[in-house]
Amino acid sequence: MKHWWWKILAVLLVLYSIAMGFLGPVPRLDILNETIRNLYFHVPLWFAMLVQMGISWVFALMYLNKYDPKYDIVSSGAAYVGGMFALPGVITGSIWANYTWGKPWVADDPKLQGVMASMIVYCVYYLLRALIPDAQKKARISAVYNIFAFVMTFVFIMVYPRVAPSSLHPGNGGNPAFGKYDMDNNMRLVFYPACIGWILMSAWLLNVITRIRKLEYKKEHHEEIA
Repeated sequence: MKHWWWKILAVLLVLYSIAMGFLGPVPRLDILNETIRNLYFHVPLWFAMLVQMGISWVFALMYLNKYDPKYDIVSSGAAYVGGMFALPGVITGSIWANYTWGKPWVADDPKLQGVMASMIVYCVYYLLRALIPDAQKKARISAVYNIFAFVMTFVFIMVYPRVAPSSLHPGNGGNPAFGKYDMDNNMRLVFYPACIGWILMSAWLLNVITRIRKLEYKKEHHEEIA
């Protein structure tokens, strides 16, 4: 039980946020109306994605320091989990944008430009992992690329939209963030658990992928990875 408590917590928090996300009270605001409920899904999914990409970056550095395959397994696994959470993050964002901005994608918005650039950056990472046959060479090259990929993604998503002269996204391009004007205390009681829950769910998925890949490594190389 002591090893499962955080997984149970993850499930409870996600279920709670989904239920309250659809049924809980939200402020009645111009333009946003009921679409503000998407805040419980779109933003936590992106937080989980960024956490996983950060984990991938840290373990890439650790791999380049010691060249231990266990670090490559965690690094690559976290990068794939981050990609899994990025996709529903984009979908929920597009649905939200379609109702509030009138179309699902605004090509000249700095935030969306940063998102697209970041997705391309990590698609190249996934291609590197898929196309290089030698395991050690794949691990070294992808680890080096991963370091730059995360830094570029952070700049594209977190820095560039905030310094851009204009943006439709809250908290970017001079716009106030949701937490300042639109969220109330009822929403915060759902939003923060949603963020924690989805981050824990991403950690659980990484844990499963890591365990599977360690078993595959043991089968192929006939040795254990701690």
